[in-house]
Amino acid sequence: MSTTYQLDTATSRAHPTPAPMRRLSIPAIRQRKANGVTAEPVVMLTAYTARQAQLLDVHCDLLLVGDSLGQVIYGLPSSVPVTLDMMAAHGAAVVRGSWHAAVVVDLPFGTYEASPQAAFASASRLLKETGCDAVKLEGGAAMAETVAFLNQRGIPVMGHVGLTPQAVNVLGGYAARGRERAEADKIIADARALDAAGAFAIVVEGVVEPLAIEITRAVSCPTIGIGGSAQCDGQVLVTEDMLGMFERVPRFVKRYAAVSEVIAGAARDYAAEVRTRAFPGPDQTYQPK
Repeated sequence: MSTTYQLDTATSRAHPTPAPMRRLSIPAIRQRKANGVTAEPVVMLTAYTARQAQLLDVHCDLLLVGDSLGQVIYGLPSSVPVTLDMMAAHGAAVVRGSWHAAVVVDLPFGTYEASPQAAFASASRLLKETGCDAVKLEGGAAMAETVAFLNQRGIPVMGHVGLTPQAVNVLGGYAARGRERAEADKIIADARALDAAGAFAIVVEGVVEPLAIEITRAVSCPTIGIGGSAQCDGQVLVTEDMLGMFERVPRFVKRYAAVSEVIAGAARDYAAEVRTRAFPGPDQTYQPK
C-alpha cells in the first residue's frame, strides 16, 4: 500500500490531503494482453491539470500528459516547441490530481533523440519531478536501443508509431500513414522493434485500419489506438477534442460532449448579469450582522 494526494473539492482551492491507495502499475497494464488477446481494453485519455486528472482518473487505466499540451494549453502551432519544463510542471499536476490511473508523460522533441544517455537524463528528471509511472517517446526501430536502455534502468517506456506528430516536418503533414505497402511494412517493423526492446505498450496513431489490426497482432504488448481501429488493445484521445472544446478536430475524434458551448454560454450569462448589476446578488455578498 502506497500513499498519494487527493484534491479536496469541497473548497474553491486544491488542498492536498494524504490518502492510502494502490495505483495501477505498468506491469498490470502490460499484462492486460496475454497470448495476443486483451480481454479488457486499456482506456487512456490525456490530462494536463490536476483538476482534469481528478475528473478523468476513476474512468481511466492510463492518463497521458501529452506534448499535445503545446497546442491545447499554450496555443502553439505544433508539439515541436514544447519543453521539458512544461512537461515536468503539467506531469506533476496530473500525478497530484490522480490516484488510480498510471500516469505517462511524453518526452518532448529534442530531449531524447540524440542518445540513450540523453533520453535517460530527460526521463529520469520527469520521474523524479513528477512522480509519473512511465514516459512515452516517438519513433520506431531508431528508438529501440533507447527503449531498451531506459527499460533496463528502471524507466518504463510507451512507444509511438504511425503518425508521429513530432516528425510532422519530415512527414509533411498529418495525413494517415500506411496506405502504401512499403510504408506499412516499415511501421510494422518499427512496432516489432519497440516491442522486442521492452516497450510496455505502443500508441498506434493515424494509420489505416487494416494496418492497425496487423500491428496489434504482430506485437506482444498492448497497442493503444488513436485513429487506428477498435481492434487495438486500447484507445486514447485528446480529452479536449473528445469534450468538444475545439471546432476542428481530426477525423478519428468522436465528440462526447459540447463543453465549449457550455463555457461560452456561462460566460455570456455572467457578462450580462455584471453589465446589468444583477451579479453579485445577496447570496454572493457579505452583509453586516
